[in-house]
Amino acid sequence: MSVHRIWSHKIELTAHACSASQARAFVTRHLMNHDIADMVNDVQLVVSELATNATLHAQTPFTVVLEASNDVVFLEVRDGSQVGPHLIVARTLETSGRGVAIVQALSRCWGVTARASGGKSVWVEFHIPDASTPQR
Repeated sequence: MSVHRIWSHKIELTAHACSASQARAFVTRHLMNHDIADMVNDVQLVVSELATNATLHAQTPFTVVLEASNDVVFLEVRDGSQVGPHLIVARTLETSGRGVAIVQALSRCWGVTARASGGKSVWVEFHIPDASTPQR
């Protein structure tokens, strides 16, 4: 089966505290416009984690890409750092360190790809729920 890109949207953001909010608004707007509102909460949470990581750790401008192909929504956050996120086990009272675990729990799959132009791409795939399937 060949992959057909149904739609694609991109926004460039700065490494600023308000960028996570802008990334959430971006994915919400496009998921709602494409009639897949059931995915908004999960994708919002994941993009918020990735945008926060780009802002705090990469400290470079970053790009958020949101695409749909067949039954998958693909989210990508590209930044200028070559250091990728990694899964850690946060202790009960720690206030950070759960972002990658959240990404892993909410997505179908995810990964990190080094970019030839420098930096990295953190990508995440979400399954588009069938409208006839009951939601959680």
